[in-house]
Amino acid sequence: MSVASKPSPMMFMPDPQPSDGFEWTQAPWGPVLHSAALQPFATHFFTAATLRLRDDPEEWRQIAERAGVIEDRLRLLHQVHGNRIVTAASARGERPEADGIVSADPSVALVVRVADCAPLLVADRRNGAVAAVHAGWRSTMRRIAPEAVRTLAEKYGSRPEDLVVALGPSLGACCGEMGEEVVAAFQQAGHDSVSIDRWFSREPGRRPHFDLWRANTDQLESAGVPSASIHVSGLCTRTHSQVFHSYRASGPAAGRMAAVIRANR
Repeated sequence: MSVASKPSPMMFMPDPQPSDGFEWTQAPWGPVLHSAALQPFATHFFTAATLRLRDDPEEWRQIAERAGVIEDRLRLLHQVHGNRIVTAASARGERPEADGIVSADPSVALVVRVADCAPLLVADRRNGAVAAVHAGWRSTMRRIAPEAVRTLAEKYGSRPEDLVVALGPSLGACCGEMGEEVVAAFQQAGHDSVSIDRWFSREPGRRPHFDLWRANTDQLESAGVPSASIHVSGLCTRTHSQVFHSYRASGPAAGRMAAVIRANR
């Protein structure tokens, strides 16, 4: 039985409600999220837990169909929690080791997979170039979001002020418990104390909690992207682990969600 024909308990489910202009819509397999701010500039969507995106080729066929491309025009990565950004042309065939991908080709769709890490989808409203970025805490520590902005500028002449960014469901600060060694790693990576204090909250008797959304937003703003052009869904994957895949909630058995984007022109 194909995924599309399985009854889904999440079909037409209105909760949890996203923020910042994100909205639920229905794909054949169940609900997906779109960013209203990004929609005019790029075809895109964020999947939820109705797909597992492990080994079922039918699920990837449906992803491609929803993205408006044939299946062999999906461009995926071997994600390694770094800050390397590649072009779609270099992602043909074998998946390159990278955590971000850029393109201006409307015949390919870019994909990153997440299960608590932050998926960032980016579009240039002026020239149509797009990017998909996988930003967990390690990649955020390595400044992957600014690296994506830099790569779009280098490859396609994108200007930061023309970019629109949508940050999909991921681990929120509410559930972003980290060890002191993570704070130390950010310090060693050269992040200043003001930023670290903004990104890591501390309460008596609790370990530090990392705000993945704020850290990526701050880094994008520092790279020149206007704050009004950065949109955050506000949905924590662990809090809503019945709706989203969460490694924190389910461990290695967790499925994966896809963030998919394709240039419109």
